[in-house]
Amino acid sequence: MAGRNLVNLEIASITLGITQVLSGVSLGVQAGDRIGVLGLNGAGKSTLLALLAGQLTPDSGRVSVAGGVSIAAVTQQTQLSPDATVRDVALQAFADQAEHAWAGDSAVREVLAGLGLRGIGLDTPLASLSGGEQRRVALAAALVTDADLLILDEPTNHIDVEGVSWLAAYLLRRQASGRGALVMVTHDRWFLDAVAGTTWEVVDGRVEIRDGGYSDWVFARAERLRLDRAAQERQRNLARKELAWLRRGAPARTSKPRYRVEAAEALISDVPAPRDTVALHSFAGRRLGKDVLDLEDVSVRLPAPAGGGNGAGRQLLSDVTWRVGPGDRIGIVGVNGSGKSTLLRLLADDPRGTSLLTGGRIRRGATVELGYLSQDAAELNPELRVLEAVTEVGGRLTLAGRELSAGQLAEEFGFPANRQWMPVADLSGGQRRRLQLMRVLMASPNVLLLDEPTNDLDTDTLTALEDLLDSWPGTLIVVSHDRYLIERVTDDVYALLGDGRITHLPGGIDEYLRRRERADQSGDAGRGKPAAAQQPATTVTGPEAGQPGIDQGTARDLRKQLQRLDKQLESLRRKQSNLTGELADVGDDYVRAAELDAALTALTADLDAAETEWLEVAERLEG
Repeated sequence: MAGRNLVNLEIASITLGITQVLSGVSLGVQAGDRIGVLGLNGAGKSTLLALLAGQLTPDSGRVSVAGGVSIAAVTQQTQLSPDATVRDVALQAFADQAEHAWAGDSAVREVLAGLGLRGIGLDTPLASLSGGEQRRVALAAALVTDADLLILDEPTNHIDVEGVSWLAAYLLRRQASGRGALVMVTHDRWFLDAVAGTTWEVVDGRVEIRDGGYSDWVFARAERLRLDRAAQERQRNLARKELAWLRRGAPARTSKPRYRVEAAEALISDVPAPRDTVALHSFAGRRLGKDVLDLEDVSVRLPAPAGGGNGAGRQLLSDVTWRVGPGDRIGIVGVNGSGKSTLLRLLADDPRGTSLLTGGRIRRGATVELGYLSQDAAELNPELRVLEAVTEVGGRLTLAGRELSAGQLAEEFGFPANRQWMPVADLSGGQRRRLQLMRVLMASPNVLLLDEPTNDLDTDTLTALEDLLDSWPGTLIVVSHDRYLIERVTDDVYALLGDGRITHLPGGIDEYLRRRERADQSGDAGRGKPAAAQQPATTVTGPEAGQPGIDQGTARDLRKQLQRLDKQLESLRRKQSNLTGELADVGDDYVRAAELDAALTALTADLDAAETEWLEVAERLEG
């Protein structure tokens, strides 16, 4: 029933240790709600979910659940029996029913496939699974139920980009079919934008509620800060926003009544682009020279499975040549187990990667200084304080002419002065991850290799990290399931598709998802399956390389078209930015506003056409 009240918090307060996490919080969840929960590490997000799930009791106030309401929760308190199998946990809702009861349910089959559990095997003991695989089993157990309320704490952790896209679509379809409400904590901003209809921000013991997902939350915060800067600016800012709101006419107001894109354009009209890619490439070239990281005819094979099996293990790379240049900003995507972390380990000269090398070689430029953040970064000295652990590596960091001391960097990463002397032993998982990132950055490398850097980080810390990476004057390679991060800080996306190659994707993650969908439909390389049979020797040097099936002459012509289109797109975007700025500052000159609006509409159409042509040419070049 739409609008039915499911769970209420009434003046709820709770203290953990000596910290009051929530203070007098009152809120409710109704049927049909899709709620995303944001907040700093330690702000109380997981505590709030545990209260809603009935796993914690408030010190004062109360939590009330409407009669007959069923709740399925996957929180940080969720514990699984190591003696159980995947089937025991994921399909526990069908424990008293015959096998065909769940096997005949397409929604259940979709969950098992979407989370990669069919590849793991339903009879596999949980004790043999990794922590991430166990989390996916627990998530499946919640998704296959008909619970009125799903409560999920970081559901996208340990799920690849493809799985995150599937989960977002599944949750939207689930709610559209009338199967209850959703409350989730997530640091995945793309996922939050795709799924959430409401955002709760936990801050200073209270919960602030806003309509919309992450984009709406950022817009609301930016608008509030802008309006609060000076009282005399208030009316001017409101007028600018309303003018921008009106510029596209009634259709935009009816199709986007909640998130006012035009008002956002007015707010950011004077904000520069995130980074000057040309300038960064030029500076990186001076720091690094032309040689950075090269894979030459590299082959990588996993060890043979325990017990012998069929002999040699799975082939991850087969005769691959891949060149990474100065200033390249690369995102790596692929299904779990495709070899993304192994690739970074090879580049970082980590024995866990180089020991799997069966052919070829890896060359590093003479001036390369690597900074490598692995998923299981080395343990920190528990006897040090936070600031000591940073200054142990370095005292100052310079980025794009901006010099940061260790203390200033710590503040940007959520350690204000009063927390910089916390013992490392007392840090939470998210705080340790932030400290590890700071140590990597403070070493002033000119090549950064980051393996899932967003794990356990809150949204404000992610924003600070992205701000630093925007002005990173070196080479950057990121492995991440966080689509927002990949699209925000990298310029090129490469994929490991299970065919032994490293494939450039001019269309980015959208192209990756299209390719994976085509592969699934054709029956090739299902999610979590071993790599396909060996391919011929493959060379990948970036978007300029000719692809199999295209003759050299055609490839040369296509490359020229891409260069022309790159220049055209740069020019059009610059004109679009200038026109948007003029429109925001036009004041009450409505004649001039109409002229600018018409010009901007025509320019936007030209930009869309040029972008479409670029993608078509790039796809032809990629083959």
